[in-house]
This record gives sequence, C-alpha cells and structure tokens, in this order.
Amino acid sequence: MNLSAALQSKDVFLLDGAIGTELDKRGLMGRARNPLRDALRHNLDAPDVVLKIQQEYAQCGCDALTTNTLTMNRIYIETHNIDVPVRDVNYAGVELARQAAGDRQYVLGDMNSTGQLLEPYGSYKEQQFYEAFKEQAEILAEAGVDGFIIKTVFDLREVLCALKACKDNFSLPVIVSIAFATETKGARTMMGNTASECAKRLTDAGADVIGTNCGDLDPRK
Repeated sequence: MNLSAALQSKDVFLLDGAIGTELDKRGLMGRARNPLRDALRHNLDAPDVVLKIQQEYAQCGCDALTTNTLTMNRIYIETHNIDVPVRDVNYAGVELARQAAGDRQYVLGDMNSTGQLLEPYGSYKEQQFYEAFKEQAEILAEAGVDGFIIKTVFDLREVLCALKACKDNFSLPVIVSIAFATETKGARTMMGNTASECAKRLTDAGADVIGTNCGDLDPRK
C-alpha cells in the first residue's frame, strides 16, 4: 500500500479517533496521576486493551490508524520521569496498530511535543529537539509505519524540528496538525504563530498534509 498515492487520490481520508478517552472508558485512566503518561505506558502494561481499541477503530472503516506513541520521545520521557524504554514503547505502539490494521488500513507513527520550550523561553536548542524526534521516527519507521503524523503542537519551531527530522531521514509522507489557541488575527498558536505563517513554513519544509486539531478554535465558525 502506498500512503502518498492514497493521500493524493482520495477526496476524503479518514483517521481514527483518540485512544486516551477510550482507555478512560475502560477504567484505565480514572486513577492516573498523569493520564497522558499512563495512556502511553499501556502499550507495554495493557497491550490487549490498546489492541482492542485499535481493532474497533479499524472496524469503523477509517483509512489509517495512528500509533499510541504521541509524546514518546526521549526528552518527554526523561523530563516527565516515565519509566519506559524509548524503543520498546514506540515499537510496541506500531506493532499493536499494525496488528489491528492488517492489510486494510495504513499505520501512522504518532509524534507530538517534547513538553519543553526552546531557547530563549526554555533551555533546549533546536538540535536537541531534532535529535529526539529523529530517534523516535527511526524506531517508528523500523517498526513499519506507512507515514508519520505530527499533531497537537503549539510551537511552529518545535513542529519544524520534528518535520525536518522525518523528512531528512525518511521518504515516508508526513501529516502535520497544529493546535491553535486563539482566533486573534486569523488564529494563532500559544506561541503566537499565525495560521498563514504555519501553512507557508510547513509547506516549504515539505509537509504532505497540513491541518489543525484540538486547541481552542471552533471549526464550525
């Protein structure tokens, strides 16, 4: 299956839905002190439950499943004291999604934020973000994803680091989805990036698909 061709030829391309909310429905998130951390740990701690959720999404007829690997880059894992190996949790996320997808759906390697800020607002340099995203992308690609999806990111500089890490090292398509925090002047991210700036810079950097998710904008307006 060629994901690039499908993205170009299909008028509508359906993704799956959230995994964290589905884990919560199954009682695995209610007592969590850090819900996001525990949702991602379930690739290793409760793989049967994650697989069941993936299978239910696959049965709904979506075109692609996303891996349960959202923030599983080294910087996020280490700064949030998540006791999981980077390789194991990402590899398991792909294997579960691939098992549910079979030969019917594509599998997208899900990537998100480091949970930290770049200089001068934080202490991290762009190269450090790049290396963390490159490591995660390498594991996802080795495990067999058809492409990447970088989503729910509030900082254009950070998402460009992730996009570059994917595009520099792999020929797989990359979907990028930004979270906008305000409608001011046509929508801005939490870091002040405008929608038009995001669209132009992501296109120039080689993103195959550009979109938006979460944030505070009402898509009906």
